[in-house]
Order: sequence, then C-alpha cells, then structure tokens
Amino acid sequence: MSGELSMKKALLIIDRGSKMKAVQDELHDTCDLIKNKTDYSYVDFCFLEVIPPCIDEGIRKCIDRGIDSITIVPYFLYPGMKLKDAVTQTASIIHQENKKMVITKPLSYQPIISEIVIKRVNSLIVEKGLDIDNKNLCFLMIGHGSSDKRAREAFLYTVNGLKKIYRDVKFCFLELEPPNIEGGIKECLTVNPDTIVVIPYFLHKGIHIQKDILNDLAIAQEKYSFNSLFMSGHIGVDPAVIDLVITLAKEAEAKSGVF
Repeated sequence: MSGELSMKKALLIIDRGSKMKAVQDELHDTCDLIKNKTDYSYVDFCFLEVIPPCIDEGIRKCIDRGIDSITIVPYFLYPGMKLKDAVTQTASIIHQENKKMVITKPLSYQPIISEIVIKRVNSLIVEKGLDIDNKNLCFLMIGHGSSDKRAREAFLYTVNGLKKIYRDVKFCFLELEPPNIEGGIKECLTVNPDTIVVIPYFLHKGIHIQKDILNDLAIAQEKYSFNSLFMSGHIGVDPAVIDLVITLAKEAEAKSGVF
C-alpha cells in the first residue's frame, strides 16, 4: 500500500464560535456530509472563540485518533483578523505536535456562495409570490460588519454579484461599520419600494439571525412605518457548500505537495 493510501487524514473545520445549538447542529451535519463523501478518517469542527471545543482541543482530538495529517478549513465568509488568528493558532499548535498540515482558502470570494445566496432569495420570492420584475421590489443584504476593510471588500464582492441579478440591491451591517440596519432600510426607502427583501449574509442560524437582526429590523420598520418586508434564509447546510469545502481541501492538499 502506498504512503498516500496508508496515511490517515483528518479534516478540521474552524468556525468562529457560537453557543447556539442550531449552529452546532449545522456544523455536525456539515461534518457528517463531508465524511460521507470523502476518504477522511476523521472530520470534525472546533471554534476560534466563544465556546469549546477550541482549536487546540480540535487538533488534539484528531491526533488522539492516530491521524497523520490534518487539513484545516477556516469556515469564514470574510478575510480579516479573525481568520488570521485562526490560521496563526492552528499553525503554532500543529508545528508543536510535529504533524503534517495544510490550510485551505476560506469561503470568501467563492462564486458558489453567491449562487447559494441567490437560491435562498429566489426560494423566498416563489414562497411569497413576489414579482422579481417588479421595479418596486428592493433587496437589502445584511453583513456582520468588521473594522477590517478586507472583510468589507469580500462582502461587497457578493453584493455586486447580486446587483447583476436584481434591480435594486442595497447593503448594510449588523454592527461595527456603517450603514447599520436602520440606515439600510432608509436607503431602500429612497427607491419607494412596495416590498423589501432582506438577505442575511451569514453562515449559521445563530443569535444574529434568531434575534439581533430581527430586533433591529423591527425598530427600523416602526420608525419608518414600513411593514412589507420579508427575510430570506441564511446560507446554512447546503450540498454546494459541502462540495466547495471538499474542493478547497483537495486543492490545498495538491498544492502543498504533502499528500
């Protein structure tokens, strides 16, 4: 048996972190789907912050299963300090453990993510019976927000992709940078829409989706007396995301020359 065939490989997703059960359920489902479609001996996730398992624990679990190499997937929509922290921590720990490692690209600037967002929007349009050709339909994409300009640029890459599909597309952020959600609704109202379609640009159904965005939207709707608003689904667990992660992993492994 060749060295490649005998090598026990793990794939470890590094997510930002959340206490919400829905987020952890989505990550468990994602790992199970990846495991079922690949030859990795072990597939799991860990968190950069907020809650265990932290990165060192995630790596230790891989090693305890006799893994020879670990493919790390930074499960982030944006580049920036959070991503840099995840990569730095991972490289340091694995170097100490003397294991083979490769780190994939993150999920930013991946056209398939834009396609999933469009699929979520179109599903909502069909569900609510909206007319996509109606000039009085406005789309508002909400990002998390970051002090790092690289994250903003990655977010606007997806926003600009939506502008090729839909007539009126605005954007805003939940926190950390302008415009905020109230400002985004205000901007939408400048085109006098009959309906606003809100697009949450988030991987998981965490606290931001379940509470924070809804609260800010309610405040803005009350302020501007606008009620015709619908929100599409988040990115979530999707076959296209699974295939993207696998593709990024295989590309990184091939480029590294380790595998």
